Formats: sequence, structure tokens, C-alpha cells
Amino acid sequence: MSNILGFPRIGKNRELKKALESFWGGKSKEKELEQVAQDLRAKHWELQKDLDFVCVNDFSLYDNVLDLAYALDAKPKRFKGLSGLEGYFAMARGYKDGVACEMTKWFNTNYHYVVPELSNEDTYKADASKIIQQYQEALSLGYTPKIQLIGIFTFFALSKIIDGEEKEIFKKLKKAYLELIEQISILNNVVIEFSEPIFAKGFNEKSPNLQCVYNSDTIEYIYNEISKKGIKVIVSTFFEHSCELTEVLLKTDIYGIGLDFIYGEKNKQSLKALAKSNKVLYAGVIDGRNIWIADLESKLALLDSINSFIPKERIVLSSSCSLLHLPFSKEGEDKIEDEILSWLSFAKEKIEELKTLELAFRGEKKDFKKALEENAKINCSRKNSTKTNNQKIRNRVKQNTLKQRNMPFKERLKLQKNFLNLPILPTTTIGSFPQTPELRALRLDYKKGNIDKATYEKGIKDYIKDCVAFQESIGIDVLVHGEPERNDMVEYFGEQLEGFAFSSNAWVQSYGSRCVKPPIIYGDVERKNPMTIDWITFAQSLTKKAMKGMLTGPVTILNWSFVRDDIPRKAVCEQISLAIADEINDLQKAGISIIQVDEAAFKEGYPLREENIKEYEKWALDCFKTSTAIASPQTQIHTHMCYSDFNDIIKTIEALDADVISIETARSGNELLKVFKKIGYTHEVGPGVYDIHSPRIPNIEEIQKQIQALLEVLPKEQLWINPDCGLKTRKWEEVKPSLKNMVEAVKAIRNS
Repeated sequence: MSNILGFPRIGKNRELKKALESFWGGKSKEKELEQVAQDLRAKHWELQKDLDFVCVNDFSLYDNVLDLAYALDAKPKRFKGLSGLEGYFAMARGYKDGVACEMTKWFNTNYHYVVPELSNEDTYKADASKIIQQYQEALSLGYTPKIQLIGIFTFFALSKIIDGEEKEIFKKLKKAYLELIEQISILNNVVIEFSEPIFAKGFNEKSPNLQCVYNSDTIEYIYNEISKKGIKVIVSTFFEHSCELTEVLLKTDIYGIGLDFIYGEKNKQSLKALAKSNKVLYAGVIDGRNIWIADLESKLALLDSINSFIPKERIVLSSSCSLLHLPFSKEGEDKIEDEILSWLSFAKEKIEELKTLELAFRGEKKDFKKALEENAKINCSRKNSTKTNNQKIRNRVKQNTLKQRNMPFKERLKLQKNFLNLPILPTTTIGSFPQTPELRALRLDYKKGNIDKATYEKGIKDYIKDCVAFQESIGIDVLVHGEPERNDMVEYFGEQLEGFAFSSNAWVQSYGSRCVKPPIIYGDVERKNPMTIDWITFAQSLTKKAMKGMLTGPVTILNWSFVRDDIPRKAVCEQISLAIADEINDLQKAGISIIQVDEAAFKEGYPLREENIKEYEKWALDCFKTSTAIASPQTQIHTHMCYSDFNDIIKTIEALDADVISIETARSGNELLKVFKKIGYTHEVGPGVYDIHSPRIPNIEEIQKQIQALLEVLPKEQLWINPDCGLKTRKWEEVKPSLKNMVEAVKAIRNS
């Protein structure tokens, strides 16, 4: 018996991305988009046909959390008049004057979900038609389907309460959720796997939504009610252990419990209690989040230890979580060296691993001796390869003593103010400008050898010239070069660092149609040569204004990569931090006075369990400070953080000791900023004044209102004005008027 919790939906060749962008651009119809989605589901089910079930409702046109909100009619008031795909995509992307719902990270991954908005004014009603349609679609193709559904506690914990009492809203939501299950229960012999990753946080989860309902009685009641509907219920948790909640689930009438034994080793503590129950264990023994080939011998040893408590007939082998977080397949990868490629396993290969492991676990191991020997040979090759071991780099980390700035912030600030001489409310952008089709084609032609280096560099310089000229023409105070030479904020740096490998097609969905191709950190990391100097100094030569040097921080490079699992993540991050420190030193020597070290993914690396947070915070903080410690007092260090709830990490942000931090706040007003005021944050802050994830062009008046709202929280001397995030995904016809309006809004406030 074997199982997965979901499959990547973007497609082997990003078919869904292309179909979505064609539909949004008005180049195709809804029927064509739906046909692409249906074709992809069929292809993905074919790969799952030898498992116990194929996953249904793991596929989404944008996001599964949004899907559930839509199925429960949990639409914000501003979108109530919209229906169908128009309403669905409006919640994700915005619509006319309707600002899109917030997005934030799905637990500690790089996947973004659309945050549901719940209000006491709303009435919720269930519509399971889309789920039932996919279920019947799978049946018609001859597959045995299992429905994947986000559990009500996870959904409620991740939602944003707009108004009203949490307890009353939960009561209304619970009624609609159970109605949804009732509608699904008309299907014969239906199996539903409920994903409850919130349970991995234990009962210490601090979500204000859950405080009034997060207790044993409510959990037991809801899952017993669902079980009464004749459904075979599996409740799965992942990303950590969930021992406390497992105890509760064992008291319910559910059929099975899914536990993550990759990232939740302490789940082994629940085996004794599980053994006394009649529950089936869905054992997460294949890593659903990382791309390294499984060590099958060690997996079999783990399964044998589980089997010492629980009989084989009550153990189902499973992925640790959905395979959504992995690339589709390593087939056709020609950029990665054969030896390194042999160490990898993507979503399709994970299914094959599950099947091999299943057969070896159920049958005689000697029948699979050849497969196990080959697997052991590959793992041994990785362990002993010179590609994975560099003592010189490891010694440099041990010997490093420069770990923090040599002057306190208040003293640095005076030097920087005098040197930079910027106006009140200085304007800037986060770094990237539109990645046009022409720009992508230029980089691709150069990579393929279709054009020479001189032609490529001329194209990049022409783009930089245009970026600088545009910024100067509208009056932006601190300029950026636009990053035309960069494919991705992590991949660009990884390509210039030792110890990184890159794929041709290992795309992973970040949100909607947005995909990333994470670097693969397989060995020890160091910087051989400067990575950004030539382009930044060229851009600086075009203007008398300050030009920001743009770097990606060590923690973000780590968290947005597939990281080797044979040494601690901390050790890998320490190596990266010294490479970034080398680059900062070269930039400031070249006359660059403002350097932005982006830590967009700092928060997402946080462990889910409260008891593990301090350890992560310490080494992540130390790595950022190591990378910036080389900066002279006069060099102004900026950083940027993406969608995050800063309430619980604000002290850590302060300890980063960055001179300026820019944050994404446009979708949440000035609520995030109030956290900075509450603790008396003294460093400078650049809250985003408009949302770059929406194609909407904000007018001058609404940006003025946003700035005025910010000024109610922090003094003007402490504020910078900028968009929410980088502009690479937007079009020039959106960027130019938006930035012009931003600058005009600032001028109006300065003059008022």
C-alpha cells in the first residue's frame, strides 16, 4: 500500500503557467484553459496509477486554499458581485478597484497561498461541484480517486478575520464545511485525506483565530461528524511532528492518520499509542520537499522499526507531504553532471521510489537486492565524492571572527545622512524592473551561443541605460540598475558560486503562474570571482544619484534552494554568508554606498515547533550579520522581506541591524507597520505603498492615502517610500505610470 498527498500541477513543461497567462492576457478562452487543466490531471493520474489512489482536488488553477474559500463562498465583500473564474482570479489578482487578497507563505515553504478573508457579516454556503467533477473525471478514466482537502482547522488558522468574533465565525464556517463534506458523501466509497499541517505546531499555535476553538473536544467532534457521513477519513499532518494532536485523533472515528517521519522524527513517540488503536498509519517516509534520492536501506530500517509496533497491513507508505514542492521529473535534464543527477529524485521519481520501497517492504528484500545495491552505490558515491567535500572552505568558516558591524546604528546613521544627503521620504524601488520577452530572448540567445558576448553586453547595458534614464526622469531618489542580467534572484548568484548545480526544467510553483527553478546545493560553497561589480558600477557611472548594489542574502539563498541534506543547514548557510561578505566588500571598494541584501525568505525557514525556533533564529541571524559585518559604517545596508507576519520575529528583525528594511504591506494597510512602532524600532523602514502582484495601476491619491496612513504610525524621518516588491513580473506599461504616481504622491506630501 502506497500513497502521496498531491502532485505538482504546473505541468512537465509549465503548460498550466502558459495557459493561465494566455487566458489572463485575453488570448484564449475559459474552455481552452479548462482543457489544459483536464489534460494535465489525466497525465498526472497516469503516473500515480500504481499507487492505492490517484489524488483528486490537489490540482488548482491558482491555489488550493483559494479553492476551498471559493467552495465555501468565503468571498470578500468587494468581490461578491463576481462569479466563476472572474471572481476566483479577482480574489487572487485584484479587479479594478478591488485589491487582491493577501498572499503569504504556506508554513515554512516557498509556496504562497491566498489568505482567505472571513467576516461575521458573511454567510457561507458549500459548493462541492468542482471537487465532485474532478472525482468523476478520474473515475471515468479508470482510476481509483482519493480527495485531498485542506482541513478546517488549518483553513481557519490561515484565514484573516476582518470583523466579528472568531468563535461565531468558526461556527458558521464549520456548518458550511460540513455541508461541503455532506455533498461529497453522495459519492460511493469516497476516501478523503484531510491536510492539517497546523497540527504540527501543537497546541502552542498562537493563531488568534484558533485560540477559542483549538481544543481536543472540538477536533474530536468535527472529525467524528465527518466520519459519520460514511467517508473513509485520513487526517495527515506534516512538516514537523504532531504528537499532541495525534493523541486527540486517536480518540476519533477516523480511518487513518498520516505522519511525517522525515521532518517529524518525534512522531515515532506516537507509535505505541497508534499500535493500541485500530487506525491505519500513513507513514511519510519519502521526502516530499527535497530532491535527494532516498537511501532505501535506511528507509527500510525505519519501516522495520515502525513495523515493530504496528503490523504491516496497517502501514501505508507515503510521501511526507504533497509533492507540489518538487519539480516534475529529472528526465531530459542535460545541464546537470551525470554523477550529481544520479543523486537526485523529483516528483515522478519519488513515486517510483515509493513503489520500490513498498515492494521491498512487503516482500523479501533479497528479491530487490539489485535495486537496493544500486541505490546504496549512488548514496555512497555522493557521500565520498570530492564534489561534496572541500576542507579549505570549512576551515575558513571555523576561522571567521568578523560577525557584526563595528559601529552602532545611531552613529552609522549620522554618517550616512551626511554622506547620502537624501530628502525626507526618500523614494526607491526594491531592485528588479520588467523582464521583457526581448530581455529573456537576449539572455537565452547568449546562453545558447547564438550571439557573442559583445552583443549580449550591449543589450544589457542598453536596458540599464533606459532604466536609469527613466528613474531620473521621474525623480526617484535612490536608483537601481533593473537587474536585466539576472534570471532569478537566487539562481543568478548560485550560478557564480561553487557547490551549486542548475537544472534545465526543474520548475516549482511559487503561486499562480509564478514558477521558480531552485538551485541545487550539492557541495561546499564559495565565491571564486565578483558577481555583480561590473553591472552595478556601470549603472553608477550613468548617474550622480546613489545606485543600490543588489544582492540576495545568505538565508534566502539557502531557503530558496534545494539544500544538501548530508550536513546541517546552518553549516551551508555559514559558507554562503562569507561569499556574500566578499561581494559586499568589493562593492563598497568600488564606490557603491548603498547595498541591499535581500532576505525575502528569512521567515519561511522558521521551524513550526516553538521549541525549535531559537536555534534557527540564532544561526540565521548570525549568518546575515556575518555577511554584512564587512560593510563600513558609511555603507548603508538595506534588506527586503516578503509576505510575513512580523509580530513574532520583530525582535529578530531589529537584531539584523540592517540600516533600512523594506517590507510588503500594501495588501494589509499599515497593520504590519504597527508592530515596528510597538517595539520602538529605530532603524529605517520602507513599507510598500502599492501592490506589485496585481496589474492595477494605483493613482496618486490612493498612494498619498497609503503614505498618510504610514505617517500615522512612524515619523517621516524614519520612512522610505517604495513599491511592495521587485517589478520583474510586471509590464512596463504598468510600472511606468505606477512609479510616476508614487513619486508624485511623495512630492505632494513633502510640499504639504
